[in-house]
Amino acid sequence: MQVGMVGLGRMGGNMVQRLLSKGHDCVVYDINPTARQQVASKGAEAADSLSALVDATQAPRVLWLMLPVAVVDETLERLLPLLEEGDVVVDGGNSSWRDTVKRAEQLARSGVEYMDVGTSGGVRGLERGYCLMVGGSATGFRSIEPLLLALAPGATAAAPTPGRGLGGSAEQGYLHCGPAGAGHFVKMVHNAIEYGIMAAYAEGFNLLYQAGQGLEDVVGVNNAMALENPEHYRYEFDLPEIAELWRRGSVIGSWLLDLTAQAMQQDPGLEQYAGQVSDSGEGRWAMNAAVDLGVPMPVLSAALFSRFASREGDTFAMQVLSAMREQFGGHLEAPNADGTRNRHGEDPR
Repeated sequence: MQVGMVGLGRMGGNMVQRLLSKGHDCVVYDINPTARQQVASKGAEAADSLSALVDATQAPRVLWLMLPVAVVDETLERLLPLLEEGDVVVDGGNSSWRDTVKRAEQLARSGVEYMDVGTSGGVRGLERGYCLMVGGSATGFRSIEPLLLALAPGATAAAPTPGRGLGGSAEQGYLHCGPAGAGHFVKMVHNAIEYGIMAAYAEGFNLLYQAGQGLEDVVGVNNAMALENPEHYRYEFDLPEIAELWRRGSVIGSWLLDLTAQAMQQDPGLEQYAGQVSDSGEGRWAMNAAVDLGVPMPVLSAALFSRFASREGDTFAMQVLSAMREQFGGHLEAPNADGTRNRHGEDPR
């Protein structure tokens, strides 16, 4: 079938290539001419504007948006006057499900279907396929199912679950999760879980990384006093090899662990990373939903807050704690190796 793709970034461009490889016709648009040219060289038809994209697609048309959250509404505002009744707009980005419900209602008044497709697979989806979580009407789902089938990994991506009957779209890698917003809601929870798994791996490897403090038998970076039993912490673990080990037969094996092992193999000390981890919104939305519903989410909320801390969101809080300890007990901070006393390498005294 034919599809118009709007947004050719880290995922959109690869998705077009996968669709082309499965025999679908793709008309593409991106504000970046270079991105348009690159995808056109793979066999897509490039349009230099949204109106040109709409003109080049046949009604009833399917237009798939792979856009940053911040530009979805303005794109829809420009796009909607160009569309016809019966057209389908797919939002494959990480929009909030609340916004999706509102947008679906707005487009429905013009007779346009709005489908939300939470898309997981990242930059490796071209080869591995994409896990697709779909929200919207059953009619809209059926109209885009050939595209979903082409983008999804297929049943061979994982062995059948014991006891589960064969069949259904979930084993192919896509699922109609419910009405408008359902796909983005499921993807939001998916990403919140991703935060938690990533945080667990990070904290575990950090404990292994720190387990050699007893070799120095002095006050450590993380402790205010010398270790009571330094002989218990005299390990120099080979973290890339441990990551490789855990990939085989371990109950904590996963694709995220595979990627961690690959990163450590390429850069054992992870020196190219500053450790400042961004968040794209889904963790915050999941926490808000948990509060609304009264659902406890301690692990996932801690994972989100650790990302805030990685960007020095806790710097002033730690300074307040340090100030209180000095005020009530005269406890001075241990100096840094260069004699300074705070995180920024400056001595405030």
